Amino acid sequence: MKPASAYAGFITVKNKYILMKNDMLKIIKTSAAILSVMCCILMSCSKDSYFVDTGVHNAKYNGTILQYLKSKPVLFDSLVMAIDAAGMNEVFEKENITFFAPANSCIHKAVKWLNEDLRSDGRDTVSKLTQIKPEVWKEVFSKYIFKGSYVLKDIPQIDTLELAAFGGQGYASYGGRSMNIGVFYNNANGIKYVGYRQLVLSFIPDFSNPKIGLIHTPIATSDIQPTNGVIHVLRYQGHSLDFESKRFITSAKSAGILKANE
Repeated sequence: MKPASAYAGFITVKNKYILMKNDMLKIIKTSAAILSVMCCILMSCSKDSYFVDTGVHNAKYNGTILQYLKSKPVLFDSLVMAIDAAGMNEVFEKENITFFAPANSCIHKAVKWLNEDLRSDGRDTVSKLTQIKPEVWKEVFSKYIFKGSYVLKDIPQIDTLELAAFGGQGYASYGGRSMNIGVFYNNANGIKYVGYRQLVLSFIPDFSNPKIGLIHTPIATSDIQPTNGVIHVLRYQGHSLDFESKRFITSAKSAGILKANE
């Protein structure tokens, strides 16, 4: 019979083996978890989360601007319906344009605020985008459209706090109204203008003072390039369609709201 000390030594060696095996399993599981997280991150970057503000996207699109918008219904199906209501499908299909695209939420908010105003007047509310007259939609969208193709590198710098130094540039929109477009140079590590660059579309309220009171809308994703132009997607947080909710409401009411069955 072996002495107890011999068995104790055997148990100690076995325990060390078990501990080493467990440690290896932990390392394998941890590595697998890290790989899984990395895969999720990569997959999320490939989806449409870039429309919030990451700027990650495939620049080229083999189709027209309207086809691109239709291919992203979660983001643009209401916009597509409003474009159709404006009678502007051919503009987005055939003309060479740069479009600063407002997402669905901008359309939803505009109609919601219009309905609140109509309700306060004791009037029937809007249940279909086609109840807002085509000329209203066309006037609104014309402020977001520019003839020709403009990517970020074509646009001059803007500093929204120092417009006298870097004022962007005035561009005639599709409807003929002058709008300001500029590229904002962000700061990095305390150094001015060396950070990432971001397009900004700005509404000019008063042409006699084109640097005063501008309504700035940053771009979430720039330089998407379908076959007939360029799309820059607006950062939807904080943006009101037509750059001011009251302006859209006034235009829609002045033109007259159509009945739902008309």
